[in-house]
Amino acid sequence: MNKEEILKEIIEQRKSIFPKDYTDKEISQEILDEILNSATFAPNHKHTKPWRFKVFRGSEKAKLALEMQAIYKAAQPGHLFLEKKYNDIGFKINKADAVVSIIVNFSGMVPEWEEIAAVSMAVQNMYLTCTANGIGCYWSSPKIVDHLKESLTIEENQKCLGLFYMGSLE
Repeated sequence: MNKEEILKEIIEQRKSIFPKDYTDKEISQEILDEILNSATFAPNHKHTKPWRFKVFRGSEKAKLALEMQAIYKAAQPGHLFLEKKYNDIGFKINKADAVVSIIVNFSGMVPEWEEIAAVSMAVQNMYLTCTANGIGCYWSSPKIVDHLKESLTIEENQKCLGLFYMGSLE
């Protein structure tokens, strides 16, 4: 198979795969590094490199799950609180081997939409690299992330665009 055929196959196979379908097999650090490195090759106007990623694994990931559950519970009026949604938040994070926060850093050098687009392309590179390595993944953008500024150490010129969940499919 030539490069074009391989690329076409990876693009066609790329899809969101949710944590319920992940196995308990750990993603190697080498593959995780490759996934994150692929993001850095996204085009970005004036080379602002507006993406910022924070990887959560192990106890940090478990702490993130508890924090997001607490935020959900605190933000919901009693009559709108759903136990299933509360449990799903924890399940998805804990079932994933790695969760990566997706942050855009606005440089002020180019329009904000261009930097959001660059981050989106970086995430697409991560999706494609996950697909090529048999890793399930998906980008989630729950409203809860707006309340994670402190945990994610988000600065004034930054915004969290969501979380990228990854897990092995083997």
